[in-house]
Amino acid sequence: MLPPVGALPSRVWGTCRGQRWTPETSGHSKRMGHVGRIICISNQKGGVGKTTTAINLAASLASAERRTLLVDMDPQGNAGSGLGLKREMLQGTVYDAILGGRPMRELLHPTELRFLQVVPATPDLTGAEVELVNQERREFRLREALRPLAADYDYILIDCPPSLGLLTLNALVAADSVLIPLQCEYYALEGLSQLTHTVDLVQQGLNPGLKMEGILLTMFDSRANIANQVVEEARGYFKDQVFTAVVPRNVRLAECPSFGKPIILYDIKSKGCESYLALGREIMNREGHHPSKRHVA
Repeated sequence: MLPPVGALPSRVWGTCRGQRWTPETSGHSKRMGHVGRIICISNQKGGVGKTTTAINLAASLASAERRTLLVDMDPQGNAGSGLGLKREMLQGTVYDAILGGRPMRELLHPTELRFLQVVPATPDLTGAEVELVNQERREFRLREALRPLAADYDYILIDCPPSLGLLTLNALVAADSVLIPLQCEYYALEGLSQLTHTVDLVQQGLNPGLKMEGILLTMFDSRANIANQVVEEARGYFKDQVFTAVVPRNVRLAECPSFGKPIILYDIKSKGCESYLALGREIMNREGHHPSKRHVA
């Protein structure tokens, strides 16, 4: 179970800086036939809380001692910096895996949470869209890079860029499911049809097993009529695909990236933290209900 609002147990804190977490050192070992769930977090609109969700959902799962990997596919690189990684200290990025052929296992970076690792990105990834165009199996690069790690983690989260290009397509092809953050603001539902159409196309060809993990309502302000209207319309149209957890507008949640910490380490008593802990519970409650169609190579 996720920790109650209060103090995190010491066993979920990270190892010393520079020491990599591994399933062996964590006390976990590969389970025969186990394949972790891969969830990509996507919305082609910017400013919807996508990276905030990727960071804080990953931290929530890790706080429950779920072996979690966060892969940053956004050239802005905010998933890594939001977890305290300094660009000048990086020992490689996701670019090196999908275009350089470097094993993803060599690109794992530890965080302050023992059960959370991250594969970061930098602006170099921007050029990957062009470089991938003429490559064979260009849509499968991320899937193939992640395959050797599938048995090492319970959850692999992918933070997508705010676009529907080849980087996002790689994430959708690699994933078991897609989680869509939807901000509770005007025009929020516009453009969502384009993303769901892209998901449909991927399901029809490149990744027939791709499922909808759910829609997460973000930036909710109960005082705003438009926010309540968006919630009502989203729940009315998407029904049980909308998560019960709703992420509010929260000052502490907005502050924590500048300190390089997820909200659970910055202010565990905040409303923002409570919402992501609740989201983590919903995701974990589905364990066993979304069996992976992939097989360990």
